[in-house]
Parts: sequence; C-alpha cells; structure tokens
Amino acid sequence: MKRWMPAEARQARVAPGSARSLLLTLLGEFLYPDDRPAWTAQLLHGLAGAGIEEKSGRQAIARAAAAGWIQSESAGRRVSWKLTAQGRGLIAEGSRRLRSLKSGGSEWGGEWLVLHISLPENRREDRLRTYRALNWLGFGNPTPGVWISPVAARAAEAKALVERFRLEKLALAFTARSLDFGLAPAELVSRAWDLEAIADHYADLADRFARLQPRTQDEVLFAHVRLVNALQRLPSIDPGLPSELLPAGWSRGRQLERLWALREKWRATAHERWESAFADLDREGVG
Repeated sequence: MKRWMPAEARQARVAPGSARSLLLTLLGEFLYPDDRPAWTAQLLHGLAGAGIEEKSGRQAIARAAAAGWIQSESAGRRVSWKLTAQGRGLIAEGSRRLRSLKSGGSEWGGEWLVLHISLPENRREDRLRTYRALNWLGFGNPTPGVWISPVAARAAEAKALVERFRLEKLALAFTARSLDFGLAPAELVSRAWDLEAIADHYADLADRFARLQPRTQDEVLFAHVRLVNALQRLPSIDPGLPSELLPAGWSRGRQLERLWALREKWRATAHERWESAFADLDREGVG
C-alpha cells in the first residue's frame, strides 16, 4: 500500500541544514559542554565553512538571540555569545533524542498516541510548521490529518506543541491499541513512515562522509560540523521506532556506528581548531 505524506513534510525532511540548524550545531558542540562563550567572528567562521554566507550567518545569530537561545556580552566593540538556560534546554532535548536513536529506541507496549489535526489552506505556513514539529517528535502521517506515534509517553510533548501553535480547537488527541481488523501494525507503519527512504538516508550519509578526506585543521573542523549537523537532524527523519515495528535487517545501528566512528575520529582536531580560532581572535581583538 502506497504511503501518503504531505508535500510540505517531504520537503522539510530532505532540506539541507539551514543557517539556524548549523548555528545550533556550533552552539551544542562547542559552547554547551563547558558553558563557553564564542565570538561573533568565531561563529561566522564555523558557519562559513559549512556553506553559510556571512549575511545569513549574522541573521541566524540575531534570530537565535531574539528567540532567547543566546545572550550577548560586549567587550568594547567586540561581542561574544553564551547559551541561555532556554538554549541549553533546547540542545539537551536534541541530544536526548539522538542518544535514544543511537541506543536503538525503547520497547513497544502496543499503544499508539494519535492526533488528528486538520489546518485549512489559508493557514499553510502554520501547517508547515506543525508538520515539521510533529516530524521532529517522531510522529508519522498515515493518512491526511492523522498523526501517530508508538511512544505514548510523548503525549506531554504533543500537548505542548498543540498549545504552542494554538491548535486546541483543531486537534483531537487520544491513545489507542490496534484491533484485529483493519491495518495491522506493520502495514500502518509502512503508510506512516517511509522506512526504505530512511534506510537509504542513513546509507547515503555514511557513504558521503566516509569519502571525505579532510587534511587541514579547518577542513576537519568544517567536516565535523557538517557531520554533527547531519546527526542532530536525524530525529526529524528517523522516528526511532521500537524494534518490534521495524523490518528484519533494519540497518540504523550499523550506519550510525559508521557515522559515530567518523565523529570520534574528527572530534579532537575539530575542537582543537575551534579553541585556537578563539585564541587567535582574542589576541587580534576581533569579535
């Protein structure tokens, strides 16, 4: 049975890392662990190496500050940035979701969390934002307006999403179990998630990054940033389904091990270059 997916959700899933996404990667990789600051020029350097133009990079920094993720500290004409509590919470949640994927997900209790949300055409932007947020939470979309997750514990996150987008009057929410008629769980999964495309995505990522041969410290830094960004975006692509709902031979674990090995291979050099860039900028008085 052919899987249905709204065009907006397909486009959101395959889009490359944006300036905002890559900025979050830099913040999470280099600022979050030790609560370190970063100069504006340092962030722009990391973004430029990942293909983001300076204007877009500055806009991403300004928007992150406006959203309350980072706060500035001035030193004369120079500006550095630190994560706020809100920003640290955002990064911690993303890290938790990624660790869950890496550990193979949880066991399934047989219960579905079900949402029915139907937004009119004149709210297309709201619809796109909602689809992106539901994808990030691991919901699948088996038929128009219906979103399902095998993780009933995500009800609180789903409620927060509905309230954030002011969908209380447009959403139905409940938990349920599959009965012995209609679509079996495996068929429902095949309609709600394109598992073949997800497996292909993992294989493509692993092959693409394995072909890279960065030589200089900057090349390692930029390759590392792009790899970490690709990893951090996986929860919006892979719902982390329990093993009971996955086909035999599912390759998530094997491909994630390949990607994680590359991350560890590049990590020390990337962090060394980041720290040396910080020291260089500090000595030069550039911020």
